[in-house]
Amino acid sequence: MCQYSAKNGLPNDWHFAHLAQFATGGAGLIFTEATAVSPSARSTAVDTGIWNEEQVASWTRSVDFIHQQGSKIAIQLWHAGRKGSATTPWEGHQPVSIENGGWKIFAPSPVRFGELNIPLELTKEDIQIIIQQYRAAAERSLRAGFDVVEIHGAHGYLIHSFLSPIGNKRIDEYGGEFLNRVRFLVEVTKAIREVWPLDKPLFVRLSTSDWVEGGWSVEDSVELAKLLKDLEVDLIDCSAGGVVPDVKYQVGPHYQVQFAEKIRRDSGILTGAVGLITNPLLANSIVASGQADAVLLGREMLRNPHWALQAAHELGFDIEWPNQYKQAKPRDDWPY
Repeated sequence: MCQYSAKNGLPNDWHFAHLAQFATGGAGLIFTEATAVSPSARSTAVDTGIWNEEQVASWTRSVDFIHQQGSKIAIQLWHAGRKGSATTPWEGHQPVSIENGGWKIFAPSPVRFGELNIPLELTKEDIQIIIQQYRAAAERSLRAGFDVVEIHGAHGYLIHSFLSPIGNKRIDEYGGEFLNRVRFLVEVTKAIREVWPLDKPLFVRLSTSDWVEGGWSVEDSVELAKLLKDLEVDLIDCSAGGVVPDVKYQVGPHYQVQFAEKIRRDSGILTGAVGLITNPLLANSIVASGQADAVLLGREMLRNPHWALQAAHELGFDIEWPNQYKQAKPRDDWPY
């Protein structure tokens, strides 16, 4: 969940407090926000990054504290692509010109997202540079002490724009048929695995369906998951949508679990379910029934950073609470 609060890509006190609360609240694995692999990979000028050593040192503070609480931490590596050089959501997510502090944005093809700036088409040389930026970011993430890397390949950002026929109109080896459109993500994954150890998990977040006729489909996601499994990807984080604005689809509790279930069943890879999963009983049933291997929460954790502690109590599990909070732990003899 992007916080739009960094300066020069550096996480600060806000980010530390934001992430630390989930560790003290019992979460097993905590994700950073989408973290840019270069300055031009950002969506806004106030996104976090991991393209230099100063950022590595800043991230280490949060990593160390989360480890002290017994939790693990994942970094989500990201390139915004055609959704870059914009204002924050509370400023209307408007395009920012170069004259006003913005930057050139790039995509597989010059296909605009909504009213944002028109992206420039990436050359093959540009593509190789970005792949190496992902590799370098993963190496820095390792030195910062992160436990998991997640490649953000969803929601209309750069990787998703390569995957989807809606965002990718190229006619070279990075466009056209399925194997060409997935090539960029495959090459990013290989580059990251060159520096990210096999004993540390690698996740990929996908928009498993564009919700648009002629776009990326869940069947495409199954075939991609098979390829990624062979490349030592451990889990697919199954989201959806984001390649075009204002798409209409039916939203409700656990509405995207169907994608995690299908990809898990048909590809044999581990999956994570996301999207309006707020009830502990529902979350537990998703994993217990084999629909997914993990449940990942975003907005619900913003609303309630101690959700995991409360969920464990509701499900009848006695997990460890921080000493400083034990006076609030529910007890049979004092149920207040």
